[in-house]
Amino acid sequence: MLKKELRTKYKALRNELSSEDREAMSLAIANQLLQIKDSNLWDKTYYHLFLSIEELKEIDTEFILQILHGKDKEVVVSKCDFASLGMTHFLLTDSTRIKKNSYNIPEPVDGIEVPVAKIEVVFVPLLAYDTLGNRVGYGKGFYDIFLSGCKTTTIKIGLSFFPPEELIADVSENDIKLDYVVTPQEVYVF
Repeated sequence: MLKKELRTKYKALRNELSSEDREAMSLAIANQLLQIKDSNLWDKTYYHLFLSIEELKEIDTEFILQILHGKDKEVVVSKCDFASLGMTHFLLTDSTRIKKNSYNIPEPVDGIEVPVAKIEVVFVPLLAYDTLGNRVGYGKGFYDIFLSGCKTTTIKIGLSFFPPEELIADVSENDIKLDYVVTPQEVYVF
């Protein structure tokens, strides 16, 4: 399928989920994350986590945030610049103020900026993905631009309520592949 078709399909599938289903599946994803056997995954310091857009029925990343805090990890969250399609990354602390932007994306108002080079693990939002680790996001390219600036050793983990598609037909050379996708039932390794 093409990215445009996949966006339509998976937005519809997410819209069918009740808030109870979404919460249970988000918790199951967090629990599956703990099953990743990559010994290096939990040895890192800086973990980038997206803050969920509730209105779009995204995975609730609060459970993952609790895991990261429980493991004493530094959590990094981003602020989007829609003019440049760039992201600025900030350390999430007790004093970080979060505010929704005009697209309902929760973002830090200000804080301690973290350079991309320090980020070692990125939890990546997505609408769909395939068996090769390609992903489909909302289409603006924020994460592809961000991930292209990360170190080659940065671990990229997609989070999805659903299993993979066989193949995304229109993958471009700018699309960054994932290392893992975690679903409520399974961890896919690429």
